[in-house]
Parts: sequence; structure tokens; C-alpha cells
Amino acid sequence: MNTMQLQDGIRDINLNYLMLAQQMIKQDRAAAIFRLGISQDMVDMLSNLSPAQVIKMAVSNMLLCRFRFDEQLMLNMVTDYNKDGLMSKAHTAILMSAQPVAELV
Repeated sequence: MNTMQLQDGIRDINLNYLMLAQQMIKQDRAAAIFRLGISQDMVDMLSNLSPAQVIKMAVSNMLLCRFRFDEQLMLNMVTDYNKDGLMSKAHTAILMSAQPVAELV
């Protein structure tokens, strides 16, 4: 994969992430805050972005989203298919809700 393909991939991921985030916020703000792991201020900022601003943010050469599985325990819970799926998802949601949200700086 060359640099141009990598930048195109990052742009596509960023654009999809921003559009998904805006849709989630429109449908259910509280659920979006929980699922995206972002603060109310960040939700307000994302929901007020114009399409031009979304595109401008998407063309950044850095990913705008990040993995929230900072701990090995959470990663194992999500990827361990041997356990009861419903129980594992519930336990993961509880652990994720205890993590700090991303804040605007």
C-alpha cells in the first residue's frame, strides 16, 4: 500500500466515522455519547458541523477515531467467542461505561 492509498483510506474512514457519529447523535444523543465515548461538548460540536466542515475534517492525514480497547481484559472479552455472547457484551458495556470520555481541548 503506497502513501496515497493510505491517505485515501484514512480519509474514507474519517468521513464514514463523522457521518455515522452525526447520524447516531441525531437518533439518540445519550446512546451516541456512550457508544462513541465522547463528551456532551464534543457531541454538540459534531452535530453542528456543516457538510463542508465534515469533509475538511475528513481529509486530515490522521485518524479521527481511535480504539477504545485500551485494556487487554476488554479486548479479550470482545474477541472471546467461547463465552456466552450476551453476558460478554453486557460485561464489556459496563467496563466501557467506566472509561473517561474524549473531551474537547
